[in-house]
Order: sequence, then C-alpha cells, then structure tokens
Amino acid sequence: MTCLGYGPHIRQKRREAYNELARLTTALACGNAMWITTGSKAEGLTCFLESDRDSIVVINGIICLEEGVDSIILPADINIFRSCSRMSYPGHCILLLERYGSSIPIRVVNALCDDGYGRKFLSSDLFVNEWLTRRHRQCEVQLERAGPSTPTSYHGGKLREDLVHALHFNCPSILTRWASRHRHWPTPNVVKEVVSLGALVTPVGMKGSDYEHVEWRICFNSGENVLVKNLSDTQVKLYVLLKMVKTDILKPRKKEITSFTMKNIVLWIAENNPQSLFEARSLFHWLHKGLDALRVAIDKKELPYYMISERNLMASCDLEYEQRLTWITSINEMMKEGPRIILRLPKIRRAIIANPEPLRWYSSRKIEMEMLQFILMNRVTRGMNRQTDVILQESMKRQEEICLEVTQRMIREGARLNYIINVWDNLLM
Repeated sequence: MTCLGYGPHIRQKRREAYNELARLTTALACGNAMWITTGSKAEGLTCFLESDRDSIVVINGIICLEEGVDSIILPADINIFRSCSRMSYPGHCILLLERYGSSIPIRVVNALCDDGYGRKFLSSDLFVNEWLTRRHRQCEVQLERAGPSTPTSYHGGKLREDLVHALHFNCPSILTRWASRHRHWPTPNVVKEVVSLGALVTPVGMKGSDYEHVEWRICFNSGENVLVKNLSDTQVKLYVLLKMVKTDILKPRKKEITSFTMKNIVLWIAENNPQSLFEARSLFHWLHKGLDALRVAIDKKELPYYMISERNLMASCDLEYEQRLTWITSINEMMKEGPRIILRLPKIRRAIIANPEPLRWYSSRKIEMEMLQFILMNRVTRGMNRQTDVILQESMKRQEEICLEVTQRMIREGARLNYIINVWDNLLM
C-alpha cells in the first residue's frame, strides 16, 4: 500500500501541504475568516486530483454558545448566537441571536429571520444561499449547491472544491462528555488537543426535520483531523480498505454510505480495543471486524457519531430495504473470502499482479509529481509570479520532465494512446 501512496511519509507530506494552504488562505482573509481543510485531503489519503478538496471557511467575529455557557466574558465586539437543541435531533441545533457585536457580516444579516415572538434566528438554508452570490476568481466556476456546500471547480473542472461556511461553536458539555468516555485510544494528550480545538456549526439541518431549513449541524472537523493523524499505520490502512470497499464494491449512488461512515467505524474500533492488537499482520483481522461493523450499521440502520454518540449517522440516509439486503449479502461474501477480498479492489489487484520494478519506478515518479504540485499550489497562493519565481519555474520544468519520462516509457511498453495523452492528469490521480 506504500507504493500506492498510502505510506506514512507521503501522508505526512500531504497533510503539511494542505495545512500550509489553509494557513496561507486564512492570512489572505485578513482576520475575517479561518480556513480549514477537511476530509481525505487533510487526512493525507488522496492524491491531488483523486477527489474533491473539502474546505471549511469559519467566519470570525461570531460565536455560538451552548445553552448554559456564560456570554458575559466575551468582548463586546463579538456577535453572539445561543444554540437551542430542545426541538432538534441530537447533534443539531437552532441558533438564536443573543447579542449584536460592533459589526456583523451582511450575509449573516440577510439570513436572519423572525420567530414570531420578536427573536431572531439564523436560517441555515438562507445562509448557504447567500454564499452562492459571492464574487469568484477568474479561474473559478460556481457549481450547483450541494447541501451545506457551495462547490466550485478550477482548471476546466479537473479540480473541484467543496466549500462550506461555518461558525465557531463553544460547547464544553458536549466535549466533556466525549473526553470522559472510558477508552483505549486516543491518548490523554490527544484527547486534550481535540477538546482545545473546539467545535463548529455548519449550515445543514437534519433531513426530514420540521426545522431542517433553520437547523445547524455540530461538527468537530479540526479535532477529527487530529484523530485520524493519530491512528496507527494499521488503522489507517483499515480505513483506506473500507473506503475502497465502499467505492469499488458497494458503490452507493445517493451517499447512503460515505467515507465519513467508514471513518467513524475505524474510530470506534480504535477506541474500543487495546492498541497493542493493531499489528501489521493483523490487518485482515481488523478488516473483518470493520466489515462486520458496517454490516450491522446497514442492517440496523444505526451507527453512532464518534464525537456525539447520541447522533445516529444512518438515521437520515435513503437506504431502501432491497439495497440493504444486497449490501449485506455482498459483505457476507467478502467476510467469507478472508484475505482474498483485496483481489476485489481494482487498485490493489493491479499492484499485486504488476511487475515490481515498473510499479516502484512509476510510484516514485507519481509521488515526486504530487510533491512538486504542492510546491506550485502554495507558492501561487502566496502570490508568486510564474514569470519571475525561480522555484515555480524549476518545479514546472521538473514536472514536464517527469511527464516526458513516463510518456516515453509507456510508448516503449505499448500503452494505449488515450492514457498517454492524459499523463499529467493520471500522475496526479
């Protein structure tokens, strides 16, 4: 799996590159917002063009408080919203305006509604729609809204970013409940770090709720990034294999099962078992356990969210009875196959049957190509000019050399023409 780009070194390099991108983009916002990279990019588990880049933009100057948290200590210039969760599904809340600060973003003002009793609440639906009207850069194309996300694409659609605008959420009681659970993992220091990173509320309600258009979801994206970073190598590879099972075998069409589902299964497995059991040779044992947990979640339509166990991640998925039976049958077959299950996964199967030398050669070029792309990404974000910046020029030159090397070898080995034409894209996929 290291040759396929899942080794510890390349994962760390990806995390560092996207953390740097978030830091640079936050600096460009001049104090108005904080950027967080989330999902598989932040976890270091996908190549540059392999999947969408998930980003959260946290609006500064606004804080949402859990019920019972005192607001008197907050500076007068901060806008304060109070969460109300009594009428919402676990992990969701409604935001009531408690106090105006010195200034409030116009898009937030436009999303405020009256509850009929003189109180203002913040509509999640209106909030997302407000961001669809933002001004875009010349290279950006606005795509259709997807839940809380306002997606955009770049470079002719080759790169897509799912952008979610969110608010800071102070919820000490939720984090205390999570931190106080009996666990084998993570370590107390990691638990403390996750708690220190706090929470966010994102503009999406519980599907089917009477208050869906005004509800917000409680999230812990920064903390989850830290948790995945602290998984062992075996646990990370379990996560990767479960994601491959989802994509290549189950193939959900309506996001009934997502990578987030698989991540929560792995986090629960890590918490509930001694870490000494996660040896490299035990990977297929844990894959069997992960598949069993997935089967139970599908069968019972129940999987607790790792950070808020009262929230059932399967509660709002459109999982029909026939689909459940089909997937349970497929999972049962996979569990009977044992280690041979990996032959069902195209990416791993190709690596197993490939000649080791060409695979290592191509893998090294692919990894170098991606590292150069990260240099380009962050130097362009810094505002460096391609015409004058030597590092940009040398990085681009080396990328061209790699593409030429790969193309020449592919021609010698009789590769198909359509693959040769797309060498640059394929090296970053």
